[in-house]
Amino acid sequence: MELEQAAEVSRLAAALAARQTPDFEAWESLVLDAARRGGAGVLGTVLSHWQQHAPCEVIRCTCGQRMRSRGRRGKRLLTTLGRVDFARSFYQCEPCAQGRFPDDERLDIVQTTYSPGVRRLMARAGSQSQFEQAAEDLRCYAGLTVEAREIERVAEEVGRQVEQWLAAEQKRIVQAAHTPAPAPASDTKFYVSFDGTGVPVRPSELVGRRGKQADGSARTREAKLGCVFTQVGLDREGRPQRDPNSTSYVGAIESSDLFGWRIYAEALRRGLEQAKTVVVLTDGARYNHAMVQTHFPGAVHIVDLFHAYEH
Repeated sequence: MELEQAAEVSRLAAALAARQTPDFEAWESLVLDAARRGGAGVLGTVLSHWQQHAPCEVIRCTCGQRMRSRGRRGKRLLTTLGRVDFARSFYQCEPCAQGRFPDDERLDIVQTTYSPGVRRLMARAGSQSQFEQAAEDLRCYAGLTVEAREIERVAEEVGRQVEQWLAAEQKRIVQAAHTPAPAPASDTKFYVSFDGTGVPVRPSELVGRRGKQADGSARTREAKLGCVFTQVGLDREGRPQRDPNSTSYVGAIESSDLFGWRIYAEALRRGLEQAKTVVVLTDGARYNHAMVQTHFPGAVHIVDLFHAYEH
């Protein structure tokens, strides 16, 4: 394989050098494409070597029965280096007929033809812009050709996985909060702030929901956002200064009760119980006030100046 790659690079270099008018960007593109093809070949070899030297183990079904190998089944994966063909063993349980691909499970490619690296790029691009634009960005920046609807599907699935992880972390953090807290380490002021705003959603997401329209219907759903940060001191005019590297965020479209636990867990994670002074900033809305009373009863509650002027 190394000789074939070396020969391809030599042919490519000769072709580029033969051009009378230099085109640096074209050279870059051609060399990068060759590097990806070579890398995809190496990755395929690594997968095969890993399979050949993997320790043998008994594969069991969820029902407890031993599963039998039914031969290899092919799968073409899209990786960050390009397409890679991958053949893996298929196991089946005779009593209940359930099937498994153990290698897929080990490599985190169950029921998908996208590698973990590609799925990460798809989810990140899909979270930054519209899915059509995300597809163009992946083609431009990573040389990956994927359809917009595939980016949407992968981004939503990754979002569900992230939310499941966050829910488990929230539960763990809140349960651990019952242990005695250590003494405050410093006089740093600890801030919590949250609010909500309406965002447009699909009509199917509004069915049966009450809203502010004349007929009682809703045109948006409220996305709740919150942040936690600390104060590092005062500026020359005596105003509080936020530590620019201290802010962390949470957000969700959910009820105020659920979001209250979400922002509370984030505050606990950031050191709420070790803070001498806790300040909560809100717009004074009724449900925000209820969240402060429930989760931050000992905090200094400040209503922002703009909304305070309304009253």
